[in-house]
Amino acid sequence: MKKISLLVFSLFFVSFATIAQETKIEGKKTQQGHTDQNKFRQLKDVLATPNDQHAASGAPGHQYTQQKVDYVMDIRLDESANRIYGDEKITYHNNSKDKLEYLWVQLDQNMRADDSKTPLASSNGASAFITPDNFKNSFMKQKKGFGYNITKVESNGKPLSNTINRTMMRINLPQALAPGKVFEFRIQWNYLINDINKDGGRSGLETFPDGNNNYTIAQFFPRLCVYNNVEGWQNMQFWGRSEFALEFGDYEVNLTVPADHIVEATGSLQNEKNVLTKTQRKRLEKARKTYDNPVLIVTQEEAEAAEKVRATRTKTWKYKAKNVRDYAFATSRKYIWDAMAVNINGKTVMATSLYPKEGNPLWEEHSTRAVATTLIEYSKLTFDYPYPKAVSVHSERQGMEYPMICFNFGRPNPDGTYSDRTKKGMLGVIIHEVGHNFFPMIVNSDERQWTWMDEGLNSFVEILAEDVYDPELFASNPAKEITRYMGGDQSNISPIMSQGDYVKQFGPNAYSKPAAGLYMLRKTIMGPELFDYAFRTYSQRWMFKHPTPEDFFRSMEDASAMDLDWFFRGWFYTTDVTDIGIKEVKPLYLTDKPNERVKKLKVQYKQYFDGLGDLVYITDKKEDANARAMDTYADGKEVPSYIYSVEFEKPGGLIMPIIVELTYADGTTKRETFPAQIWMKNDASVKRVFASTQEITKIVVDPDFETADVDTSNNSWPKKVGDKFDDMKKKTKN
Repeated sequence: MKKISLLVFSLFFVSFATIAQETKIEGKKTQQGHTDQNKFRQLKDVLATPNDQHAASGAPGHQYTQQKVDYVMDIRLDESANRIYGDEKITYHNNSKDKLEYLWVQLDQNMRADDSKTPLASSNGASAFITPDNFKNSFMKQKKGFGYNITKVESNGKPLSNTINRTMMRINLPQALAPGKVFEFRIQWNYLINDINKDGGRSGLETFPDGNNNYTIAQFFPRLCVYNNVEGWQNMQFWGRSEFALEFGDYEVNLTVPADHIVEATGSLQNEKNVLTKTQRKRLEKARKTYDNPVLIVTQEEAEAAEKVRATRTKTWKYKAKNVRDYAFATSRKYIWDAMAVNINGKTVMATSLYPKEGNPLWEEHSTRAVATTLIEYSKLTFDYPYPKAVSVHSERQGMEYPMICFNFGRPNPDGTYSDRTKKGMLGVIIHEVGHNFFPMIVNSDERQWTWMDEGLNSFVEILAEDVYDPELFASNPAKEITRYMGGDQSNISPIMSQGDYVKQFGPNAYSKPAAGLYMLRKTIMGPELFDYAFRTYSQRWMFKHPTPEDFFRSMEDASAMDLDWFFRGWFYTTDVTDIGIKEVKPLYLTDKPNERVKKLKVQYKQYFDGLGDLVYITDKKEDANARAMDTYADGKEVPSYIYSVEFEKPGGLIMPIIVELTYADGTTKRETFPAQIWMKNDASVKRVFASTQEITKIVVDPDFETADVDTSNNSWPKKVGDKFDDMKKKTKN
């Protein structure tokens, strides 16, 4: 008599169970269409075809090119009129292989011009009540005079033909700009600065009761659009939400402001001796060598003294920045200023904060430390931060990012007290906005089209950095937290892969859902080691370049040897949800007697069964159990006394791994994760068998809420108390 080991028996049992299951439900599967495997098909039908600029690996191709734009600017702030004046000289480098007949320039400030179309693009019905101010703004609009006043566009001292179409200006070149050639021109302009608290905006001024202003100035100068082989000119209009696509270049900027102002800006300050006092320079030098705590360069006492006077003179702060995609600055006499050194893999980077006294004590305690943590943690997962500094500037209602500098909210109560919620919000926005230096200020994706490529990726890394800064304050589970959004009204949800201006529920779509998806990839689907290597590969491949969504998707697969098309398709291109549960748990028993169905199988597959030797059979009828049937073949190993057939169902449209936790009679637990590919042959339900020497008392799917399961009422066996009520609610809702 031929013996078979317990291992061979187990393998046979799986094969046998599969044959039996397929035979039993074959007609049902065909009828209900549960064998649809489309969710595992490759993304070739939706991704752009690889080419010599964007390779199939997700890396820049061997013919990759991008334009370069350099700016030399003289900027003057007229504090008395809250108007900014600019004179910029632009050098455009055509590194493409195309002749360019014209250049496109972004005029962001025109979004708030008196003739702007942005207010008309909102669907606003009549309200039952309205405040007098809102009534005036809605029905008695007065011209405010915002938007650019372009006073000169010229090249070589001659007027340059141009056409302004709302937030875009076309520079009509005298002759086509050939590949490898350079075109220089000049734009002079000015505009009225908006009050961010009254007029809104991503930048502008905040006015304090004492009459002082905090100027956080960005998107303030005409900037060249991106030209590449993917979009041609990226000249989509700026409607106020979807952000920017910009070229890298070098900047020389002279900022002329009142002499009693403190300034920070993109780039390195070139004339410290002319604008800083001897005491300030001494403190700054100390900060450059201090790595443990911030050093105050301007104290609160000094800032409060400066608030009480108004300088009539001006100072010019000179900055240079290399290889940046944008420029911003902040200036006020109200600023407290602190800084500290940060060690980024042997290189010193300065973490800096500017804030009025209204930000204290919160800002002095946390801002610069949060900047430092962000630079360190982001560098670990991407690349060493390449710029010389990162600056956090406080403004009451802002959260906006630019190269090396960002503007952040989070203000304590007037008496200096603050809640954990205020602290968490302030730390979260600082870490998030400083993190934007990596995405998209360096990994320079097209924000106007694919908001998730900067906001989503950045929000994901932000979660990891926040956990390092304060794990108790920021304890979170992104996969669990996104379920409320994903399980909501599907008519009010857009796929992540939607152009930003057309997205419904912008915050969850562009920030939370992409971040949760990457969090799940790292924690549950790929594992930190594979994910981190692939994510770092993508980040380093596309430093100072223009990646597309395809480049991200392909790089993550290319560097990990994992087929993730099923995940990217479901999570990014659909609004499907995760819902995986336990449909049925059936006890099984060992016997030496085949049932009628097995007898028929033995006849049907006689050649297959003859080669297996003596067999032990499985039955779902307890009365037919004969555990002794296995004793002869156990080879001294303990025979499992308990066998369970578990059928998992998937009412949701998304494919996900099945994470199962088994609880045994003695209270011990065991977890097993079945990869998403378990759904390859049946999209509706799958079966697994669990064998044990002791009774299994509980089975739970996704015990730690790792897969964004929107309905956990079917995740437990036996059903939890209340699950029947939940089921009834679901049926009523449907």
